[in-house]
Amino acid sequence: MRTILLAAAAALALAPAVSAQTVFPNRATAFADKPAIAVGVAWYPEQWPEDRWAVDLDMMKASGFNTVRIGEFAWARMEPEEGKFDFAWMDRAIAAAVKRGFMVVIGTPSAAPPAWLTQNYPDTLRVDENGQRASHGGRRHFSFASRRYRELSRRIAVEMATRYGKHPSVVGWQIDNEVGPPSWEAESVAAWHAFLKQRYGTIDALNRRWTTQYWSQFYNDWSQIPLRQTGQQNPGLLLDFRHFTTAVWTDYIQNQARAIRPLIDRRAWITTNTMFWNAGFDHFVMHRDLDLASWDNYIPDGRPDWVANGANHALVRGYKQRNFWLIETQPGRVDWVPVNRALDPGQVRELAWQSVSHGSDGVLYWQWRPARNGQETYHGAVLGQDGEPNPIHAEITQIAKELTAAAPLLADTGPAAKVAMLWSYDSRWAIDLQRHHRDFDPVKAFTDVYRPLRVQSQGVHVVSPDAALAAYPLVVAPNLNVVTQAQADRLAAYVRGGGHLVLGPRSGMKDDANALWPQRQPGPLADLLGATVEQYYALDAPVGIKGELGEGKVAIWAEEIHSDAAEVRVIATYTDPGGWLDGKPAVVTRKVGRGSITYFGAWLDPATMNTLAARLLGEAKIAPLIPEAHADLEISERAGGGKRVMIVINHGTGARPLTPPSGARFVSGDWAGGQMKAHGVALFQLK
Repeated sequence: MRTILLAAAAALALAPAVSAQTVFPNRATAFADKPAIAVGVAWYPEQWPEDRWAVDLDMMKASGFNTVRIGEFAWARMEPEEGKFDFAWMDRAIAAAVKRGFMVVIGTPSAAPPAWLTQNYPDTLRVDENGQRASHGGRRHFSFASRRYRELSRRIAVEMATRYGKHPSVVGWQIDNEVGPPSWEAESVAAWHAFLKQRYGTIDALNRRWTTQYWSQFYNDWSQIPLRQTGQQNPGLLLDFRHFTTAVWTDYIQNQARAIRPLIDRRAWITTNTMFWNAGFDHFVMHRDLDLASWDNYIPDGRPDWVANGANHALVRGYKQRNFWLIETQPGRVDWVPVNRALDPGQVRELAWQSVSHGSDGVLYWQWRPARNGQETYHGAVLGQDGEPNPIHAEITQIAKELTAAAPLLADTGPAAKVAMLWSYDSRWAIDLQRHHRDFDPVKAFTDVYRPLRVQSQGVHVVSPDAALAAYPLVVAPNLNVVTQAQADRLAAYVRGGGHLVLGPRSGMKDDANALWPQRQPGPLADLLGATVEQYYALDAPVGIKGELGEGKVAIWAEEIHSDAAEVRVIATYTDPGGWLDGKPAVVTRKVGRGSITYFGAWLDPATMNTLAARLLGEAKIAPLIPEAHADLEISERAGGGKRVMIVINHGTGARPLTPPSGARFVSGDWAGGQMKAHGVALFQLK
């Protein structure tokens, strides 16, 4: 367990780690001779007769694709028997792709081990929290802590990298696929106890941080501590379970990444693909020693909320604070929800351009053609099972050709923003573990604040609480429930240096052991705010609010704020006749040094949040590119390399008015006569 222990220590370090290798540019790859924007598809040549490959690749080329992603589920084909490797078929597949000018992204296949492995080594199979061992036939059914599984997955990754690592068309490596489920077998339990010992040093320190005298939870020995993620367990234990899974998954990915890095071209990136608002581990920690972030953007119900979806793009961009790849997205529909509705005509194009506007330099579709059998037979694909184009093919072809044409303009640019929002995995987990109100969903709470800020400012970055913040005039933390003293000190320095910090409800309640701070909210930031939360209330009915933000309502959560400093200014109070909150401060602000700190203690209704956002942006002197743009228009700027590019997307079903900024040059797209057509996209070059 030494490797996992070392990873645990690194994963919990608060200071950002040094970049792993090359600092990758804001373009698809670091290969100077390759396209700046990648557009392509997942291709599974192992599932199809070889005499079909040329037809498929020619069709991909005609579709405008320049990238294929292969390999991530082909372990059984690469290593049909233990220690016997067959890469001849993959040699031919890559050669056929390269002959047609494709870039190649290779996925290591450890998400789906072959049957011989799980038969020979059943100890590698994942065990769930109730002690049930997984069986073969699915995917992700291995134990993330299994030393044997790590050795076998590292071996196949090294074989692949030895063979293809220096290939001039292999531009990137994806480690595994959508990791997440932990395991509870004996090896994981041993790693858990080793992790806790590494984290706390002594059992006495753990008992103190977890407050284990409560309910006689006191532990005399590390071996007494259960490995649990659910149930009536100590909140410190449950939050540390997430720290543990972060450390183990990070080391699992690095087990392969460290092995292949010396074998591949230094210009080739290494990533792992993540998922929509995934809470299985801390993604900021996971990505510290990866070259770039990538994710899989799916709209399960087929009805995209463009602002909420954009927030997740912004989060992924924030993992490295660099451009990323959209490594999987749907060609129309998915197949794993109760009603698998297809996106409307034009929306696949909208979503592709949205990802680019938020910093994606690669857009890959999953998948080219559905397998004739298997768990995902009904999933959307570019082609049908007969090998002929599905109706979505024409739209995807349009996307591919547009992105290719725009690549020179977009090269070396990234999303511009003057607003940063802080996303904390510890805070999300801590709130989810003890919501106190069933409807206090930390993701929704975050996006409800992101929405007016993004619409009004037309540019928001999402970053870790440990990120450098000096470049942002306005920093908003909607519910920074868990905050360390070091984080509080950095936020205080940001404010005193001239920044505008905004905290939302439940901020500053807990430390990183999920224990209440001894001082009232916002804990270590209370002195900076000059106010504290006297009491918090879960609401079963809305309560009024009034003041400088106008009259409105709050729901779900409300906090009574008490001013401790004369210069604290109350800008909104509650109206709750006969209730605890009536007349009490709901929103306060204070000037500190050259900056300010604001605290809003309630889940505000959309209109009031919109008013507060406008006020905050005004105080920080942040103006949009296009004031008062229609609510259906998503307006973004990518800047860099001496260029400024504005991307406008109409997410509405009708034409919407658009007046570009003075001096903007229309480049391409669906803008004419001062109107953006329904589901339209347009590019402008700015001064």
